[in-house]
Amino acid sequence: MFHHSADNLDDLMRKVFTRLLSGNKRNNRVRSRKGTSTELFGALLELTNPRARLGRSEARARVFSPLGELLWYLSGSDALDQINYYIEGYDEFSDDGETLNGAYGRRIFGRARLHGDAEPKDEWQRVIDTLRAEPGSRNAIIQIYANADGARNGADGKKSKDIPCTCTLHFVIRKKRLHLHVHMRSNDVFLGLPHDVFSFTMLQEIAARELGVEPGTYHHSVASLHLYDDTERQKPRTNAQKYVDEGLHDIVPMPPMPLGDPWPAVWQVLEAEREIRAGNPNFEPVADLDPYWRDLIILLRVFALGTLRDTKRAAELLNRLNHDGFKLYVLDRIAKKKVADPVIRELFEPEEVDAQRNP
Repeated sequence: MFHHSADNLDDLMRKVFTRLLSGNKRNNRVRSRKGTSTELFGALLELTNPRARLGRSEARARVFSPLGELLWYLSGSDALDQINYYIEGYDEFSDDGETLNGAYGRRIFGRARLHGDAEPKDEWQRVIDTLRAEPGSRNAIIQIYANADGARNGADGKKSKDIPCTCTLHFVIRKKRLHLHVHMRSNDVFLGLPHDVFSFTMLQEIAARELGVEPGTYHHSVASLHLYDDTERQKPRTNAQKYVDEGLHDIVPMPPMPLGDPWPAVWQVLEAEREIRAGNPNFEPVADLDPYWRDLIILLRVFALGTLRDTKRAAELLNRLNHDGFKLYVLDRIAKKKVADPVIRELFEPEEVDAQRNP
């Protein structure tokens, strides 16, 4: 069993990459339908500060796609177009060109919740009710992978191309802190792990706020934790080595989620996400929305403006962010669009990006 504990995502990623890039004799070489990979079979990763859920490396600093995926989950959707907006290539895993069989959101959240139902009846609510009634319970488990998934057929009669990688989410309260243990049957360490840690620790903090406790440790166990070989299209091993070579970065956790029931604010963020994705990057939330949630909407607007290559307006949003730690991702987003405007370019010189990466 491979085990590593750290207080931030970058340190976890660096340790796993180092092991998978090594010639350790306990690494496995595995061929699957997605390609050849180097595998660790049996891994347990522990994130002691779940708010340090975002990487700050040049090679793998991501916030927009993890945020988009989280909101896809929270919306209870299995729609391909919603997630493909943030992460291109998801269409390869759709059986019908419109939905994704393995979508986690529809397995966790019911539609009634999204309509503001005061008493939603879904898997999420069952977990919350269980822990409210019995804080010491070991039964607050959400099962994602179902036995039927292994035999499920797609629209063409063949095995589904999208089988859930996550098996269970297990929430427990210990010493007035909410801990989360996620178990996955399979996890792509380069593409999947950063997104999974972000989404699951955000769900952990949402649940903690509902229950009136602080988030505890996040545990991420994986049967097959793997790094794919480079191909003409993608270079995961090369980029993993770049990540390791960058060395250490300062730890910049996200701020604490506001106290109280988070769902009214979540619903507002989901409304903003729909509006922005539909073509309204100027969407403004209600004035009394907490800055924590307003920042997430600003990030969604920056992503949309980057897609439109409207870097000037994206830059104008930079100073509206309440949490300085998000500025790195805005700077990277604009830099990748090869800004031509000299006024904008001056704002995003390499030394400014470096300063945000290592404040």
